[in-house]
Amino acid sequence: MRRTKEATFRSGLVAFRPGEQKKEDRVMATITITDDNFEAEVLKSDKPVLVDFWAPWCGPCKMIGPVLEQISGERDDIVIAKMDIDENPETPTSFGVRSIPTMLIFKGGEAVATTMGAKPKAQLEQWIDSAL
Repeated sequence: MRRTKEATFRSGLVAFRPGEQKKEDRVMATITITDDNFEAEVLKSDKPVLVDFWAPWCGPCKMIGPVLEQISGERDDIVIAKMDIDENPETPTSFGVRSIPTMLIFKGGEAVATTMGAKPKAQLEQWIDSAL
């Protein structure tokens, strides 16, 4: 099978082949959240915040990452944030995160919507719209 530099599409999610894009060339639209800055960046945010609880070893998390980056770059009505559960165990535990990827939407300091697993972009956008 011949490898190309095109993105591979699986179930509506974009998965990039290793080496396709240099790390320094990527535009990062999401923000990184830690146990230390969670309250300031999420609970006290003026905008709704979608927090993606993930880990570097999680295959579905890697699949959904580019989709969340794309949504973040296209929308200004919600902040997209990522929290590595291995480096930040307190916050995921306090919100009952037991599998990843788990995404929560926070509005006014409260969790208002939850979804789990990798989903196509259209389904994620529908979930976001219904929570806002």
